[in-house]
This record gives sequence, structure tokens and C-alpha cells, in this order.
Amino acid sequence: MRPRILVVDDEPSIRTVLKAHLSREGHDVSTASDGAEAVSALTGAPFDLVISDLKMPGMSGLELLAWCTREQPGLPVVLITAHGTVDTAVEALKLGAQDFITKPFDLDELKQAVDKALRVEQARRRSWLDDTLFGADAGRFDLIGRTAAMRRVYNLVERVADSPSTVLLIGESGTGKELVARALHSESGRRAGPFVTVNCGAIPEALFESELFGHEKGAFTGAATSKPGKFELADGGTLFLDEVGELGRDLQVKLLRALQERTIDRVGGTRPLKVDVRVVAATNVDLQALVASGQFRDDLYYRLAVVPIRLPPLRERREDIPLLIQHFVRRFNERLGMNVTQIDDDVMDHLVQWNWPGNIRELENTIERGVLLAEEGHLSRDVLPTGAPTAPVAPEVPAASETGGIRLKEYVRVHTVRLERDLILRSLAQEGGNVTRTARRLDISRKALQLKMKEYGLRDENPE
Repeated sequence: MRPRILVVDDEPSIRTVLKAHLSREGHDVSTASDGAEAVSALTGAPFDLVISDLKMPGMSGLELLAWCTREQPGLPVVLITAHGTVDTAVEALKLGAQDFITKPFDLDELKQAVDKALRVEQARRRSWLDDTLFGADAGRFDLIGRTAAMRRVYNLVERVADSPSTVLLIGESGTGKELVARALHSESGRRAGPFVTVNCGAIPEALFESELFGHEKGAFTGAATSKPGKFELADGGTLFLDEVGELGRDLQVKLLRALQERTIDRVGGTRPLKVDVRVVAATNVDLQALVASGQFRDDLYYRLAVVPIRLPPLRERREDIPLLIQHFVRRFNERLGMNVTQIDDDVMDHLVQWNWPGNIRELENTIERGVLLAEEGHLSRDVLPTGAPTAPVAPEVPAASETGGIRLKEYVRVHTVRLERDLILRSLAQEGGNVTRTARRLDISRKALQLKMKEYGLRDENPE
């Protein structure tokens, strides 16, 4: 893979010269005209090196360096400075800059600075199992990740954990929604109370009311004794409703009442029961789309989404993948009695660039297999995922906007839709068109898969 370099300078001529020269050297070069544009680029994609002017209007090179040090620790930054600000550049080295070059710069001097910085970055990535990489800032609340997206999650957890407000966790399957729910519980004043989990997609609809609210003896055939429901069991603690989009309309009404009035009715009961429960819900489907189609009540949605927290898929935080690999290697070294301490650079690159449709759960299973099959402490190509392309199939590029550019969000949206549709088609083919088994293979509910098939026009291709 070609090293990715971000050039930041407010002078268009400098950006043009640097991009042309570095591209000839075999690097993948992007440019930004100021610090704010650089932050946007760094937040949206991984880079191996930043080359920035020291003096710029708005966010200066030093301020950009401080942002990189805080938000993307370890990312090398080379500063460009005029002769009169060499003292400032030396101070920047003390603040964490990798190197600096002076204007007018010599292209050989630039090449040496770039090669040195990239060697440092390669060495840092090769030391993926060192304690220096997996430091105190590797994550919080049993979650692993130091990207800006994960920091936003940590910040929200910290701010709302001790409130009684309902939280809705939004994210694809395998992104760690239950871990966040447990963090909200353990960081709250309810930590001494129970944490009760309900998978709304795994319980038959006919039994769900009894499971959630409990039943009295004789309420229905087979109810030989009274039984408390999940709400009662979670009294004084937290109730985690996973896959809440699976609830039928009748149950949605009853859940709404429980949330509004803090009371429940057992099936066959004659009096309401007061409960003190903090509810955290989670979904891997678009609840707003279900609301628009009439499948999910809008009043319940707004009651659940008092505080929405979006968990990013792994493909949106690739910088965290080496940390997660290290975490899982350590776990499976201990669990399986292995001693994996090395990984090939090309394997690490492959794992970082993989699209991970199953997110962290898929990565965890991949590393477990790799540790189990490792020879002489070496995690080699045997660990590479199979059964799906290692790089996403390039979608058609959306049409340019009126300004002549292509909207990145629109490109990513089209990209994701194509990948998801292709993955569903392949999985259906592997399961002979059986929707139930395909949903199980993809680790989503049958209803969620049917909605996706309808959305992508796959119903006719798979009549089941």
C-alpha cells in the first residue's frame, strides 16, 4: 500500500509543488488549504503523515499539531517554516512534531524528512504489541478505540450515564452496543442493581408480553406459577432492550406506557406494579424508516431516543483496528495458551483495509482463528478473512455537485449500499435462498433482513 500523506498549506503553489513531487515518489497525496480543512480530512480517512505549514490563517500549524497529538496520537507531523521562525519550529519538536523543513526547501531535504517520518510510522505500526501502543488512552469503559468517533461515544456515556433518561444505541450488528449499555449501567448510580438483557428479536411474539411484563398463575395454558417479567427483575437497575425494532405494534403500546408511567401489568394481573427501571434500547435497523413506513410508533421512538448514541462501524474507524487486534491477541494468547508476538506488515495492512461487514465480532473471530493457527508466535496470512472481497467493489461515483466536486458523504452512502446488497445476495446464495438461515448467517433478525431485501429489490430474486 502507498503511504498516505496530507499536505496542509494556505499557498496553492506550495500545495501543487508538494503534491506533484510526493506523488512522483510513489505516495498517495491529499491536500488541505488550512487547519480546519485538514482536521476534516484526518477525521474522515487514515493518513500516515501530515506535512503542514507553520503559519496559516485560522488554525495554525502548531494548533493542528496539538489536535493531531490529542486526537490521533502517534501520527507523524512535519512542519514547514520560514527561516525567521526556526525557534518556533524547534519548540514544535518539543511539542511532538516529527521534523521541520525551512522555506525555500530543497526537494532532497523534503524527501529525507518524509522518508524518516514514514520509517518512524512503520516502526510504530510494527510495534503493535508493545505497551506503548496499548496505553492508558486505548479506550474507556471496556471499549477499545482512540479515534474521534469513539471519543464522542465515551463523552456521551460519561455525560448521561447517571441520568434516568432513556438511551437509544444505534449501530450495525457487532459494533459493541451491549458493551456501551453495560458501561451506562456501571457508570450510573444503579451499578449495584441488576443489569437485565432482553433480545427482542429472539423471543416469539406470542411469549414476549409475558417475558417482558411477567404473568400470573393461570393466565394462560401452561402458566402453572406466577412469574416476574424482565421489568420487575430489573427493578432498581437497568433494562437493556436489544433489537427493539423487532417489537410488534401491540407490544410497542405497552412498552410506551411502561416508560411513561413507570408501571407494568402482568399478563392476567389485576393491578399495576410500580417499577424503577432505567431503559437502554438498541437497534441495528433504521427506526426512523420504520416510523415513516408505519411499522414503529413515532411516540415510542421519541421516548426511546431521548439520548441517541451512534456506534460507528469498524470501517469508519480503521485507526482503531491495530488496537483491537492487539487486544484480541492478548486475550486469545491467554485463553488458548499461545504466545503470538509478531504480525507481518502486509497482513496488518490487509486487516486494516478489510471492510469488516461483521464489525468487531467478525474481527474477534478472525483473530481467534489466527492465534489458534499461528506457528512460532507469528500471526501470518492464515489469519486473513475469507469469503468476501478484501476491498470493497468500487461503486459508480455519484454525479458531481454544482460546485464541481463530489460529496464524500454521498459517495460513502452509495458505496455502503452496494456492499450491503452484494453481501446479502452472496449470503442468500450460500444458504440456497433461505431467508431464516441467511439472517442467522448475517447475525441480524429475519425482519431486518426482509426489510433490507425489500429496500434493495431482492424479494423477487428470493421469493421465500
